[in-house]
Amino acid sequence: MGTHLPSTEFDGTAVDDQREADAEAVMGDPSAQMVQLLGPDGKLGTDPMFSDYADKLTPEALRGLYADMAAIRRFDIEATALQRQGQLALWVPLTGQEAAQIGSGRASQPQDYIFPTYREHGVALTRDVDLAELLRQFRGVSNGGWNPKETNFHLYTLVLAAQTLHAVGYAMGIQRDQKLAGTGGNEPDAAVIAYFGDGASSEGDVHESMVFASSYNAPVVFFCQNNHWAISVPTNVQTRVPLSNRAKGYGFPGIRVDGNDVIAVHAVTEWALEHARQGKGPVLIEAFTYRVGAHTTADDPTKYRHSDEEDAWRAKDPLSRLEKYLRAEGLADDPFFAKVKADGDELAAYVRRTAHDLESPDIGQAFANVYAEAHPLVAEELAWFEEYSAGFAGDEEPAAQQGAAAKAGH
Repeated sequence: MGTHLPSTEFDGTAVDDQREADAEAVMGDPSAQMVQLLGPDGKLGTDPMFSDYADKLTPEALRGLYADMAAIRRFDIEATALQRQGQLALWVPLTGQEAAQIGSGRASQPQDYIFPTYREHGVALTRDVDLAELLRQFRGVSNGGWNPKETNFHLYTLVLAAQTLHAVGYAMGIQRDQKLAGTGGNEPDAAVIAYFGDGASSEGDVHESMVFASSYNAPVVFFCQNNHWAISVPTNVQTRVPLSNRAKGYGFPGIRVDGNDVIAVHAVTEWALEHARQGKGPVLIEAFTYRVGAHTTADDPTKYRHSDEEDAWRAKDPLSRLEKYLRAEGLADDPFFAKVKADGDELAAYVRRTAHDLESPDIGQAFANVYAEAHPLVAEELAWFEEYSAGFAGDEEPAAQQGAAAKAGH
């Protein structure tokens, strides 16, 4: 009796070919240029697939997109200053990525659930998260700062790419809930957005997430903000092809969009979320943008990149290009931009007041939380820290007192 060798599960079916054809129909030529509607000169172009989505944006909505981008940039400047003044332990700037975040965030619907990394302050704004609450984690007094159930905006994830796994699992849960509800369900269909950076795209978690998302046709949109620098590593070291092209290997659409064009980002994300909600499976969006500032306030980008590169990207600024368009089309005037600036200053003042009113981090408690039981090495390190801190005169709450409180907790 001869040995029987099993064939692949797709032999004799058109499933695999059809999924690839569906992806190709959306992606088109992988070498094609990225989707762009609003150029750096402020002139609005057209796109055969996404102009219809852009046309749905009313003048009020366009002004709102500008106001959001201006507000989050002002917030970012204020948070950076607060860190420099010792109010925050660390800050993660987003300047340059406002269009990618505001455009995608505003394209989502309330029932959609969002998994951010640690830089999505603009997306947080679109989900009505109190921006001052973002500072609690960066001050070291909270592991989060807001209730995700109230906004469908998850807590920040500091571990690279871990949130992509969470996002796919959540999307699969949504998929099953909707299947159980059937046609009689009253809740609107929902999708998930998972944000990550170009550096995180090299993590195995991203690969595994996309495999699962494709295998189960999960309603998830992978939103990669390609800001060109994973700390000090440029994108061309992370990948030899556009990141959006990777989607083809998993059998779902991948789209590269000008991440500094808020109109195009909004249009592409709106389409992608509709695609996912309708049960057509995942989508990968690569927002081609640039991190103008440092990776974090602990980073010095002058050590690994040239200023002329930064200047070239500042010429593509997302705020200035939308302002040019709004002014040229008569959709906004000086009083509008003056009010946007005043609103931004008011937000910054609120954030500053809130940050100064936050409690100071209890460093001693951090030692107490390492193990459930007392540990000799931790006790030794705490003793060293107490001695070190005692050398600073004028400390209102010496670390030794904090340490005593921590010991009492044991």
